[in-house]
Amino acid sequence: MAVHGGGGGCCPPMDLLRSEPMQLLQLIIPIESAHQTVAYLGDLGLIQFKDLNAEKSPFQRTYAAQVHFVSPFNQQPQVLFASLWICIKKIKRSAEMARKLRFFRDQMLKAGLSPSAKYVSRADIDMDDLEVKLGELEAELIEINANGEKLLRSYNELVEYKLVLQKAGEFFHSAQNSATAQQQAFGSQQTGEESLDTPLLLEQETSTDPSKQVKLGFVAGVVPRGKSMAFERILFRATRGNVFLKQAVLEDPVIDPVSGEKVEKNVFLVFYSGERAKNKIIKICEAFGANRYSFPEDLGNQAQMVNEVSERLSELKTTIDTGLLHRSNLLQTIGEQYEQWNVLVRREKSIYHTLNMLSIDVTKKCLVAEGWSPVFATKQIQEALQRATFDSNSQVGAIFQILHTKESPPTYFRTNKFTSAFQTIVDAYGVAKYQEANPGVFTIVTFPFLFAVMFGDWGHGICLLLGTLYFIVREKKLSSQKLGDITEMTFGGRYVIMMMALFSIYTGLIYNEFFSVPFELFGRSAYVCRDLSCRDATTAGLIKVGDTYPLGVDPVWHGTRSELPFLNSLKMKMSILLGVAQMNLGIILSYFNAKFFRNSVNIWFQFLPQMIFLNSLFGYLSLLIIVKWCTGSKADLYHVMIYMFLSPTDDLGENELFAGQKTIQLVLLLLALVAVPWMLIPKPFLLKKQHEDRHQGQSYMPLQSTEDTLQSEATHDSHGHGHAEFEFSEVFVHQLIHTIEFVLGAVSNTASYLRLWALSLAHSELSSVFYEKVLLLSWGYNNIIILIVGGIIFIFATVGVLLVMETLSAFLHALRLHWVEFQNKFYEGDGYKFLPFSFAFGDEEE
Repeated sequence: MAVHGGGGGCCPPMDLLRSEPMQLLQLIIPIESAHQTVAYLGDLGLIQFKDLNAEKSPFQRTYAAQVHFVSPFNQQPQVLFASLWICIKKIKRSAEMARKLRFFRDQMLKAGLSPSAKYVSRADIDMDDLEVKLGELEAELIEINANGEKLLRSYNELVEYKLVLQKAGEFFHSAQNSATAQQQAFGSQQTGEESLDTPLLLEQETSTDPSKQVKLGFVAGVVPRGKSMAFERILFRATRGNVFLKQAVLEDPVIDPVSGEKVEKNVFLVFYSGERAKNKIIKICEAFGANRYSFPEDLGNQAQMVNEVSERLSELKTTIDTGLLHRSNLLQTIGEQYEQWNVLVRREKSIYHTLNMLSIDVTKKCLVAEGWSPVFATKQIQEALQRATFDSNSQVGAIFQILHTKESPPTYFRTNKFTSAFQTIVDAYGVAKYQEANPGVFTIVTFPFLFAVMFGDWGHGICLLLGTLYFIVREKKLSSQKLGDITEMTFGGRYVIMMMALFSIYTGLIYNEFFSVPFELFGRSAYVCRDLSCRDATTAGLIKVGDTYPLGVDPVWHGTRSELPFLNSLKMKMSILLGVAQMNLGIILSYFNAKFFRNSVNIWFQFLPQMIFLNSLFGYLSLLIIVKWCTGSKADLYHVMIYMFLSPTDDLGENELFAGQKTIQLVLLLLALVAVPWMLIPKPFLLKKQHEDRHQGQSYMPLQSTEDTLQSEATHDSHGHGHAEFEFSEVFVHQLIHTIEFVLGAVSNTASYLRLWALSLAHSELSSVFYEKVLLLSWGYNNIIILIVGGIIFIFATVGVLLVMETLSAFLHALRLHWVEFQNKFYEGDGYKFLPFSFAFGDEEE
């Protein structure tokens, strides 16, 4: 639903009952002022453009839009090609700038920054300059990111290298100490003395020429711990066991230089013999993602290497920190102007998107636009066209003209922040047909009232009111923030909740319930106890000693044995009265719809029989309820209504409420029976006669047939198919279904309103249980700890069950009563929204 403020002197007063009168406009815009014109119309936000290129592919649209921007005075092929190339560049640059802005936003989110929420008023920023600036900032940011990634990768590699030097150095050091100890132990033994520890190849080792000894090589590095076992097995199999592998576990996870993620790793050291074994080991390391590092054999060089790596790590750390600071400053600078740039780029994209919807004039000098606008916006649109012509220095002004069409216009209700939420409730069922009666006007009152009938407790109502007042008081601040899904939904319906809370306070005063506790707010009770045991008795134990309690239920009823039967009877009858009243309102609105559209057939053969049928049965029941309340009669209304159908001629006996009741019931029953064929039979024949008369030239007035066929016939007429054949069987079957639905719905809808009684009773009993079985029970123990625990349980139960779950339940039931029981009596909801081209909605997601 397009929302346009009704404030100011430019717009007529807001009217929600009928949608705004709309008109189809045609604008003929000179090419040189097209961009400026569309921009000003977007600022105005009161015209919905039609897509005149719907049959064209995007490629054809783009080509057409590019040609449109070529100056009509450029006749030479070279100039034409140059202008075309400039237009291609202009059209594509907005998409490229939007991509750069998305890149900036992603970078800011990764850095933990957020764009500035405040929007600076739009300054005169040249789009060419903005394009250059965004390109420079993107190049600088990409370069900073690339350098930062390289430095960070080098830093992580040095961290791993340092760990390899430390762990492998420990292995070499321990191996050297072990070898020294073994040599000393061996030297102390006597020559020729052998033991199990004597090396088997000692004689060969001592006798072999040192130049012919096999020299072992080694590879050092780190491998992910999860792959270490497989890494060891593959090494053993590939080299047939001719390697020696030593692994050391790293206590803390390290950042992998390639992936940038923290990974648990092991330092490995593999000793091998021969180049073939070395090549196999290198390939296996690459396959397992193991990082290899050079390692000096000399212990002195190892210590020197560790010191050098530590110094390089310190230098890299300082450089990385400086780069991050510079990147953060750059992103903060971008964030301060991000919203302004984003709005400008979105405006530019939306302008070109709209221009792609326009068609080229046959002279190749003008663009032709068509669109819907409210009638009251005519002067404003003309002023915007004149301003665009002047600002673009165009020699020819835009032409504004109104087209006459049979096409159904869009539906446009001007709402404010209070009425928009109620209109959204109606639109969720279906958008109103053009200028049909809008249920949103009545929903403002009936929806919160029916909710309050089910939720009536002025204590709970005050809690709801305090909660919604928080959103209302801080609405300016909260409206500029990004809220969660549930919070945002609650904030959007803050005025609906406020009305629900106010009506709940009112119905709570009528029910005389404050967290299920009655109060004598408006005077003393009219009854007193006859004796001490009267609270356990029925009303026979009470004596009326004063005037009737002035407002709502007398507090003396609460807590007595007759409380539940009394409130059951009261709320059930009240639910029927409210339901019949709202259904009658729906049928009356169908009369105003038929009168507005000059549809006499619906007045005589839909409105009248429906009113007669509904009120002959359930209107009569409502009358009996009121008479019984006023007279204090003990007549059984169930018996009266049942035998009104089963035995209409029998005497009523003690169930007679007034004289002549039997005769009235016979007349009403006869009227209800007559109303059914009255709805069913005449209307299809009359529609067929109107159709024949119109096509035979005997009637030149537009056919106002059933609401279901009006839209389709208007569409056929607008496309030149006015001689569509009238399908009598389809119309008759449709009327038969409509009649059966109304007759059965009159019963089921009335019964559906009994949910008001059921939910009101459930809410009252739940509140009473929480009060008596939690709060009063904990109070009776005279223990402060039990009292505190009981109070906490009572608060959480009240908030969680009664203020959240019961509120949602009553809301959904009230929603169903409006959508099904009320709106189906008159509301078609087969229209479509007026969605104007406006920059005011540019902040929504694309």
